[in-house]
Amino acid sequence: MSRQGAVRGRQRVVVASRNRGKAGEIAGILGDEGLDLEVVSLAGFPEVELPPETGETFAENAVAKVRWVAGAVGCAAVGDDSGLEVDALGGTPGIFSARFGTSGTDEGRYRKVLGLLREEPAARRHARFRCAAAYATPGSEVLVAEGTCEGTIALQPAGCGGFGYDPIFVPEGETRTMAQLTPEEKHAISHRGRAFRELAKLIRKHLGAGGAGSG
Repeated sequence: MSRQGAVRGRQRVVVASRNRGKAGEIAGILGDEGLDLEVVSLAGFPEVELPPETGETFAENAVAKVRWVAGAVGCAAVGDDSGLEVDALGGTPGIFSARFGTSGTDEGRYRKVLGLLREEPAARRHARFRCAAAYATPGSEVLVAEGTCEGTIALQPAGCGGFGYDPIFVPEGETRTMAQLTPEEKHAISHRGRAFRELAKLIRKHLGAGGAGSG
């Protein structure tokens, strides 16, 4: 069977990311929404390079990635662009969240945020995670949905779950960071969970209308 084929008749969908943590989250969310898809990471396609993130919004970057990957692998692609917006930092890091700082690691990025906020009181540490999720099949019109999660930046990192800025982000109504939540708790309230639940509805409608695409 080729990599572009489907398993037991299920449509294969490639996540436009080599971040295995993100790919796992997306697969879990789509599965919870009842979509019977074979979700695989782009890590299985080492020859496919993601396009540079040159968009001015999360949605523009997400659309560019799924269009590129769908065309490159010849089957449906799903992906997102997401990031952290900190009000006291003027919305930084925003669309540059994955490239914030110079360390190239999640810990380096979130510790840079903590350093920039070290003089800010709790009342001025409001922030949000924002996500734009997208789906495309080769040559098809792209589906897009967005989600946000409001919260605050913790004084210190806590928790070992999740990835990215999760250890320093406390969702609204919670005392724990995203990294301290169970996967189920996180999916229920996260920006990515909200965006992909909305996207799942669009995908279901798209597939029901006969737009299964390649794979």
